Amino acid sequence: MLSGIKQKAIVGKDGKIELSATELPEGTVVEVIVLVETPIVEDETTYLLKSETNKKHLLTALENVEKRNLIYVDLDEYEKSRL
Repeated sequence: MLSGIKQKAIVGKDGKIELSATELPEGTVVEVIVLVETPIVEDETTYLLKSETNKKHLLTALENVEKRNLIYVDLDEYEKSRL
């Protein structure tokens, strides 16, 4: 008969993983399977589209790009004007 123990652990230095299973007697033969959680990475566009206000700003910005309604700033000139 198989039984299971589920634990979360954090990989330590040099890939070391420590588990504590006090319910298992010393010398018990076990087989270990490591399942790795893939972090969910959210891109900026998805983040911005979550809020209605941000979504409106983003869509307006996209419309401006399509219409070539852009403002160009020469950063060198801007920096000189601030001095």
